[in-house]
Amino acid sequence: MPISLADLKQVRADKPPRMLIYGPPGIGKTTLASEFPNAVFLQVEDGTPGDAELTSFGKLGTYGEVVEALAALYEGDHGYKTLVIDSVTEMQKLVYEETCTRGDENGVSYARMEDFPYSKGFMFATTVWQEFIAMLDALRNDRGMAIILIAHSAIQEHKDPELPAYDQHQISLHAPKKGDQGRADHRALFERWLDAVILLKRNVVIKADDKTGVAAKNDKSTARVRAAGGEVVTMNTVGKPSLNAKNRYGIPATVRYDKGQGFAALAPYLPGFEETPAPMAAVKQKDAA
Repeated sequence: MPISLADLKQVRADKPPRMLIYGPPGIGKTTLASEFPNAVFLQVEDGTPGDAELTSFGKLGTYGEVVEALAALYEGDHGYKTLVIDSVTEMQKLVYEETCTRGDENGVSYARMEDFPYSKGFMFATTVWQEFIAMLDALRNDRGMAIILIAHSAIQEHKDPELPAYDQHQISLHAPKKGDQGRADHRALFERWLDAVILLKRNVVIKADDKTGVAAKNDKSTARVRAAGGEVVTMNTVGKPSLNAKNRYGIPATVRYDKGQGFAALAPYLPGFEETPAPMAAVKQKDAA
């Protein structure tokens, strides 16, 4: 039947979110993820917080074990509402091991990703990642589960053709280097798929002072630089030159994270959760980058 104007309708985001939380070690990524309703963890690395009790399959050591755990959640009778992958950065190693085992288009396996001719290993790994994402989408679409990915962070140089190069907080996933056109970009694959990318970081402010006076602050040879603040952790949800972040839900750019209240701060903006608390006030913070 041909499409007509009668087929137009109002649509809105009503499925549970697909989110990635990243940041430096010990900042509270796993703790924040554990605050989401009825969360179950797929742990592929060690590092359970001492002050959190998680529901988990235990540490999963192969891609096949991860697939089995996802299948159990898809087929089993349970009330879990949130799936957490801790971490997708470590999951990358399992994907690469699976890629090497499957091998190339001729079925030739390799010991390492670097052994694939012409760096094709990362292209084959993209297929494995796409299978993994499809399984996550099945849990979201058919079982109504929110998907939370935890990732490590990295500080990388970002080059803008119109600006001098600068450092940026980035998700620790494979991305091609400048000049590697056509190479697989796994970071971008996830960024396109995700509804929100949230960076957890402390409110560190860099100050310069010197005994010789204010004018010396701009002179690196005499100025003394020190870090101040750091007591407050913030959830950064909108990208800017110093960091990679995004969200499709209208979450304020910077939201204070207090342990035990992170989900309460985000929930009013997220679809798929009923009877959630009122939003906490977003905090304004001067960017120190």
